[in-house]
Amino acid sequence: MLKIGAKAPAISLLDQNGEKISLKDFAKSKVLVYFYPKADTPGCTMQSCLLRDIRKKIGKTVIIGISPDESAKQLKFDKKYGLGFTLLADTEHKVAKSYKVWKKKSMYGREYMGIERSAFLIDEKGKILQAWYKVSPKDTPTNLLEALEK
Repeated sequence: MLKIGAKAPAISLLDQNGEKISLKDFAKSKVLVYFYPKADTPGCTMQSCLLRDIRKKIGKTVIIGISPDESAKQLKFDKKYGLGFTLLADTEHKVAKSYKVWKKKSMYGREYMGIERSAFLIDEKGKILQAWYKVSPKDTPTNLLEALEK
């Protein structure tokens, strides 16, 4: 697990519009990076829409969602729900692995590799302020708001 105060691993992925986005692009802002398993599924939709709904309460904090979905699927997800923030395609799981959220999971007795829903608040200097592993979809925005109040 990543530790609070540690340097956040680099991010450089294609967004929903096919443009390369890096964490360095947001060096003057706090950034919430959240990892979700699959676009347009119930939990991921709830999490993303709840984050969309608090955007006016978080000032200049940037929201970045990351999943293994390709850019085209991320774009469809963004447009369908009017998310309005950056969604990144980590199709090769490199960033998920660097954030320690690419894990062995199991469902109905079948094991597979997938995203452990997690979120990280990163400061303007690229340091991890908060790390929430195994976060519930509905707790992500609440955790963010509480962390920003400190």
